[in-house]
Amino acid sequence: MFYFFVETLSFVFIMVFVAFFILAERKVLGYMQLRKGPNKVGFLGLLQSFADLMKLVIKFKSYHFQYRSVFSLFGTYLLVLISFIYSFIYGLFCIGFNSPYLLLVFLLITSLSSYSVLSVGWGSNNKYSLYGSLRSSFGAVSYEVSFMCFVLIAGGIYGYYSFYDTYLFSNYYNSLFLFLWPIYLIFILCSLCETNRIPFDFAESESDLVSGFYTEYCNVYFVCLFASEYLIVFIMCWLSSIFFFSGFLYYIGLTFTVFLFLWFRGTLPRIYYITFVSFYWSYLIVILSWFLCLIF
Repeated sequence: MFYFFVETLSFVFIMVFVAFFILAERKVLGYMQLRKGPNKVGFLGLLQSFADLMKLVIKFKSYHFQYRSVFSLFGTYLLVLISFIYSFIYGLFCIGFNSPYLLLVFLLITSLSSYSVLSVGWGSNNKYSLYGSLRSSFGAVSYEVSFMCFVLIAGGIYGYYSFYDTYLFSNYYNSLFLFLWPIYLIFILCSLCETNRIPFDFAESESDLVSGFYTEYCNVYFVCLFASEYLIVFIMCWLSSIFFFSGFLYYIGLTFTVFLFLWFRGTLPRIYYITFVSFYWSYLIVILSWFLCLIF
């Protein structure tokens, strides 16, 4: 019962953060494009995300007219379940729960998101949504190999796969990570792939779609997909802060990483898919293998 309360509280906290994160993203993108962004609903537009939520919730669409449409809801529920588990891991960290294998559990949950993307894209009954979900899922094979290399590097440096021990007792190792700053950049690249963010948002299917693999979704299901994507962004930023910063630098690193996600979307173009695959398999894997050889 206590852990259920922790999970619910952490999920609510992260979802409130997601609401303001979406607002901050729209504000930052607006000022980058010499406009104000949302500024009508509430003071300085602070209630814009909640107004958008109410507008989407009251919409209605029937999904039960064919089997593919029903199966598409499985992907939505799976992504929401993954978000709950992410929130649960975050809540365990906040209450000081310690497990030497929590990072491995996190990596296992990360690999499930590809099935959700496939289900949602196929269930959209839209060929461009299907193309986007296929490319995103196949790209997951590339960056998850890099994630596994990062896990091995972190385990070799720290000696365990725990979140809480890393945050409390790793000041010396974090100073060592200052000399291994390329690992931080590699982790950010993998996080951009995991969260379908520019320049690796291949679920958008280049210029064919507006909302990516969930183009045909609306009302509550669109809210679940959209909010879960931003929730995973926060989780990835939080994970990078744990392993690469300590003390008061933890909060600075978290803020800096969140801003990087906003800045990348406003400045970087989407790259070609073949360039992405070639880079990960021809260069990034080689670099990470070299780091593994140095550590082990």
